[in-house]
Parts: sequence; structure tokens; C-alpha cells
Amino acid sequence: MDLRYGMNPHQRARVVDGSAEHIRVLHGSASLINYLDLINAWQLVAEAQAATARVAATSFKHVSPAGAALDGELDETLRESWGLGDTGLGPVAAAYIRARDADPRSSYGDMIAVSAPVDDELADLLGGVVSDGIIAPGYAPGTVAKLARKKGGRFLVVEVDPAYRPPETESRTVFGVILEQDRDRQPITAELIRVADGPALTEAVVSDALLGMITARYTQSNTVVLVRDGMTDGVGAGQQSRVDCTLLAGAKARTWWNRRHPAIRALPLPASLPRQERLNWRIALAAGTLTATQHTELADLLTKPTSAPDLSAWTRQLSGLTLVSDGYLPFRDNVDVAAAHGVTAIIEPAGALRADAIIDACREHRITLARTDLRMFHH
Repeated sequence: MDLRYGMNPHQRARVVDGSAEHIRVLHGSASLINYLDLINAWQLVAEAQAATARVAATSFKHVSPAGAALDGELDETLRESWGLGDTGLGPVAAAYIRARDADPRSSYGDMIAVSAPVDDELADLLGGVVSDGIIAPGYAPGTVAKLARKKGGRFLVVEVDPAYRPPETESRTVFGVILEQDRDRQPITAELIRVADGPALTEAVVSDALLGMITARYTQSNTVVLVRDGMTDGVGAGQQSRVDCTLLAGAKARTWWNRRHPAIRALPLPASLPRQERLNWRIALAAGTLTATQHTELADLLTKPTSAPDLSAWTRQLSGLTLVSDGYLPFRDNVDVAAAHGVTAIIEPAGALRADAIIDACREHRITLARTDLRMFHH
């Protein structure tokens, strides 16, 4: 099957005959990147549901998740953002809204994966979301037709066979060299997580750790994932230095938290402004990244004069985050950065040369340290 194009529009691409019988394109035309996103995204949500027994969703961009989440409660900020009021949501829609809220600016034009069949509720919600496509193990009657109308009829709708099990080995060809390796089949379970220092982890933290580990497994390395209440609040992906991963994940989590500040929630933006634009302004204000030009533009846009809020005291209240690293933490600077962003538990593979220094730093910041024997690099 020919694909729309490869990594770039000037590259041709195709699916090799018979290699994708477990994946059916129900509507639309996929590019090579679309395939890479949906294949990785599906594996993430399928493993997350298997590990936690909860519906999972993820929002993928450029072969890494912008966010991932389990079904759960929607806070007031989420309800306001989506105009839900007191309306209750089912697990599939709730999981996706929580996943997209981790970094909604990055999720613009995402590939969606959900671990349960798409229902009418999710299909209706997606009518107002800018995204490129979705993969799911099934679709309720009528939902494919609803989704097919998105993007002027170009929205990608893909169904996957949840019973499919991939071969034990995988290969790729790079610059004429065929590389083959065993597929990473190690189940991610609570038994992998061993507390090295500090009190025992609660059931909720273990669930967060499992979600973080599975998210890291399908994120471009190096990766640090921050999780809280079944949601990834910050994904620091694809950095050469691990502390840069931690800084990036921390900055995203802090922005997520600052968006919950009453003054940012109440920012008097015009009701006619599209939801994504309202989100982008709140994100920029919460992140402290507004340029001088944007400050002027925002002031002209607001329906009444408003001073920028002082977020310093609010930011210090962020806590209860679990940090998951796909490789061991090499230096204590990662722990110091984590502590500054509200981390109270760290999950990392064993093997660091400075393991004792990491333990000392965790004790200093009162962070529980747990180790696994599983590195989760992904490229």
C-alpha cells in the first residue's frame, strides 16, 4: 500500500505487502510519520491499560507522546477549558481529555490513541479538536462517519486488532545496513519497582509509576516523565543530557500547574476566541514566555484590563509528582531539579556509578527513591 509520503513530502513510502493486516485504515490516507505515531501510540495505551486495568489514552506528536493518561476525574480547569460544566464523561473521553491537557500546545495536530473502542461521546468531543487521526480497537456505529468529516474529510481513522501479537524480533534498514534485535517484551509491572530509600510507595504512586514507565518506553530517548494522579504533567523527550530532560519535563509540569491559578483561569479573553487560541494565551502566561509584542497583543485582546499574576507562591505549592527516567540518573543535579518541581518519588533503572550520591540527594529532599532493572531506551 502506498503511503501519502515518507518522512517528508519529497520522499515516497509504502507499507510492505501483508505486513499490516492487523491495522486497518478505515478513512483517510496516512504518511509514514502517521504510521510511526499510531503504532507507537497504540502500544503505549494497550500496555498502560493492561498494567493498570484502566482505560488509557495518549496524544502523540513526532513519534513521542505530548501526554498520556488513565481515565479519572476532571478538575475545574479541564471542565472550563472544554466547556463541560457539571457534565460527566465516560472513561474513553475522560482519558483523552486528561492526556491532551498535559501539553495542549504540543498536542495541536496530534495522533490520538485510546485503549478502548471510540464511543459517540469521544467522537463528538473530537469534532472541536485540531488533530490528524486516531487509532482504536473499535468504533461504535456511526462514529467513523462523524470522524471522517474532520479536516475537510482528511482525518485519519485507523482500527487495530487488539489480539495481535508482534514477532519476537524486529528489524530496520539504515544506510543499507539491516539491523535486527529482539523486541522489548518485558512486562512492566509493580514487581519491577523496588524502593531503594524512603517509605513504601502508595498504590496511587505505583499506578503513576507504571504509567510513567510505559510512557517512557514509547518516547524518544533520553526521556524523563512526570506523572501525577494518572496523568503525565510533563514529558521531557529526546534530549542528549538527562538533566535537560528533567528541566524540560519540570517546566511543562510547572506550566500545567500554573494554568490552574485562579487569575489565569479567569483571564478575560473574548468568548469568540477559538478554544486553542485561549489555551495558547493561558499557556504562554503560565509559562512566563510572553514576549514584549505578545504582552501588548494580549492587553489589546482582553475584554478588561488585567495585571499579570504573581505566580511564585502558587508555583511552590506544586507537589506529589512521580518522576520516571528511562535510564539511570547519572548526577544529583537531576534530583535537585526534580525537587524544585514538586517531585516526591523517583523511579529509575539501577546501575549509576554515583548511586550513593543519588540516594543522598533524595534523602536531603525527602524524595522516595525506587529502582528497577529495566532500561527503556527507544529510538
